[in-house]
Amino acid sequence: MSHVTVKLLTPPEQFGIVEPGIYRSDMLQPLHFPFIKQINFKTVVMLSPEIPNRVTSNLMEEGGMKLVHLGMATWKPTQPSTWRPVSEELIKEGLELILNSDSHPVLIMCTSGIHETGTLVGCLRKLEGWNFSSIITEYRAYAGTKARYVNEQFIELFDLDLVTLPANLPSWLIDQQEMLAEEQEEQEAKLLTMH
Repeated sequence: MSHVTVKLLTPPEQFGIVEPGIYRSDMLQPLHFPFIKQINFKTVVMLSPEIPNRVTSNLMEEGGMKLVHLGMATWKPTQPSTWRPVSEELIKEGLELILNSDSHPVLIMCTSGIHETGTLVGCLRKLEGWNFSSIITEYRAYAGTKARYVNEQFIELFDLDLVTLPANLPSWLIDQQEMLAEEQEEQEAKLLTMH
């Protein structure tokens, strides 16, 4: 009788599927590598200014993943240095990157997997037309007791007009936009028949 060895896969604690081709996570650790390798990420978007450790950088190189370190590019030192608000530039550039289907499958990552990542996902949901209550419910599901009111406020006030949609949008977003446009037309038609 032969024994089959099952290799257990361990996803990062804050790992999640945002939309087809878009995933979220906290900082990758070696324990997560077998799981992460299976997805064959094309792009990893790092939203924190921290630099991934050498082992994680090697995993990305070996796997042919392109690291886009937006957190380092948009970070400005502030006092106190332990905390900084998320910047509009970070979220704008992050959205434009993850909405380009050429970068898929893409992993959005920050140190905690909560603050920058949660804010970026919240702003994506806003762009998708989610109501604010649903956006905050999702944000808090990941953040738990670490939720920051300032991030929720940022999502609510973020100006979607700052975002330039890429030419190669994912099909799910195109479908959503068409569906929302149809609903809008139907509502307008109903209003016209009422008058």
